[in-house]
Amino acid sequence: MVFSKDSILINPETETNRIVSFLRQQVSRVLKRRGAVLGISGGVDSSVVLALCVKAFGKDKVIPLIMPEKESDPETLEYAQLVAAHFGVSPILEDITPVLEGYSCYQRRDNVIKEVFPEYDPQNGYKAKIILPKNVLDSGLLNFFSLVIITPDGTEKTHRLNPDQFLKIVAASNFKQRTRMSVLYYYAESNNYAVVGTANKNEHMQGFFVKYGDGGVDIRPISHLLKTQVYQLAEYLDVPEVIRSRTPTSDTYSANQTQEEFFFRIPFKILDYFIYAKEHDIPADDIASVLNLDINQVNNALADITQKKNTTEYLRYPPLSMD
Repeated sequence: MVFSKDSILINPETETNRIVSFLRQQVSRVLKRRGAVLGISGGVDSSVVLALCVKAFGKDKVIPLIMPEKESDPETLEYAQLVAAHFGVSPILEDITPVLEGYSCYQRRDNVIKEVFPEYDPQNGYKAKIILPKNVLDSGLLNFFSLVIITPDGTEKTHRLNPDQFLKIVAASNFKQRTRMSVLYYYAESNNYAVVGTANKNEHMQGFFVKYGDGGVDIRPISHLLKTQVYQLAEYLDVPEVIRSRTPTSDTYSANQTQEEFFFRIPFKILDYFIYAKEHDIPADDIASVLNLDINQVNNALADITQKKNTTEYLRYPPLSMD
């Protein structure tokens, strides 16, 4: 197999028709549902899935939900409304802050943050996020998480988390995705619709989703597509340029955070080639030549992909049973 910069590209018209047919057949004949419910965030993935659902079911049988909470980036609401209007559908706005407060989501998380930074005070302008070390190409398998707080005057402080602290912060934060799943299923069951997922291949394969949160869906129409391929569909489907040009974010913590610094550690424009090459057994030397990297950088990236896939396998397991 010849490996090149064009290897990961698809025919967006052909792929769109294939996905639309898949959605129609699976939702109607297999799931026995008559429309689609999905969450939209103003990001490229959910915008593409919205466009595909409108093509598959029509505007009147698609319910897009915008589900912000008090720490959401204001742009989430703005861009989600923009893309809904662009595709001619009326979104439903559900502020999930009261539910998260009922779960003590913020309090549970902040209690751990204050163990590390006692001065942390979100009521007075402090913000926080967790990050991985930058640049996996040169640093290799240093997959430890650090907590970053930003003081009201903009000063950043960083401290490496121990495993217990990391797990508790993530467990509390995951209330956000699991709450959104519950809201999606309320509207799905009320209308006999299917919940449509928006995760792409990078996220699903490497475990960048919450089990029974954003991973809790009935159908995943783009989980076979690399991020680059999603952007190809976005252009073909006429997703607004302002959304296509946004940097992918996690929008989970109060401080601004890209998906790269939170999880992937490699820009998707490079990561996609590694995922493709790994799946097609492309030799490391060929990858290095095409991407203009040295062999150590290539091996670091491939090892990181393997580690993430292996350590997140639990997320992809269905419930285990004796049957």
